[in-house]
Amino acid sequence: MRVDLPAYLAERRRVVDEALARFLPPAETSPPTIHEAMRYSVLAGGKRLRPILVLAGAEVAGGRLDDVLPTACAFELIHTYSLIHDDLPAMDDDDYRRGRPTSHKVFGEAIAILAGDALLTLAFRLVAETFRDGRLDPAILPRVLAEITEAAGTAGMIGGQVVDIQSEGRAVEAEVLEEIHTRKTGALIRAAIRTGALLAGAAPAPLAALTAYGERLGLAFQIVDDILDVEGSLEALGKTAGSDRRKKKATFPDLLGLEASRARASRSARGFRATT
Repeated sequence: MRVDLPAYLAERRRVVDEALARFLPPAETSPPTIHEAMRYSVLAGGKRLRPILVLAGAEVAGGRLDDVLPTACAFELIHTYSLIHDDLPAMDDDDYRRGRPTSHKVFGEAIAILAGDALLTLAFRLVAETFRDGRLDPAILPRVLAEITEAAGTAGMIGGQVVDIQSEGRAVEAEVLEEIHTRKTGALIRAAIRTGALLAGAAPAPLAALTAYGERLGLAFQIVDDILDVEGSLEALGKTAGSDRRKKKATFPDLLGLEASRARASRSARGFRATT
């Protein structure tokens, strides 16, 4: 069955945006500053790729969207917390994110750090909420938590960020660069689609196919993001273009050049189409 992908993404993004607005504490909740900061970053927009992948993984496995929606939103909270912290002066020191001034530019560094911490904490509350009404098998919860924490921790996103920081200004080989991308970006993307499938009770064979899809999608996504940092603009990207080169970060365009990077992303994309 052919899917109108732009329409599908737009509809799922609408569902996720409405749910995020419900799940986040109201801005006036005491203390209001932290809740304003949380909502400011989460509701600034974005592709919502990770929560959409949770929903898609559940759909493929025959699950119901309403059953997995809190966990889908948890992935967006984890992703947004990582962006808030990445933007801090001690990390990437970025002024814009999603077309708006970054959290620390609006609320100060201390509140930005706490907003990121609060989003990460709320994410796991939402995972727990997924199992609250008893429609999902509670025996799946430990496996889901292990999936998410591994992808977000030192084996995944945080570990990739560390290698990324340590590689700034240094010549790295393709294997190291792929490790950075696979951990920093790919791990959470892979975990998103796997988590949706796990929540819906996916059998081993479909889960393996979705895992391969997530791995290849994650790498292709980050290579394209590297390319856009070279070719894009603040208006198009919602963040400052060219920041990777200014910070001497390891990227595929720097290592391979633009054309070879496009080819590498295309091979990864073709691979996951073939797998699924």
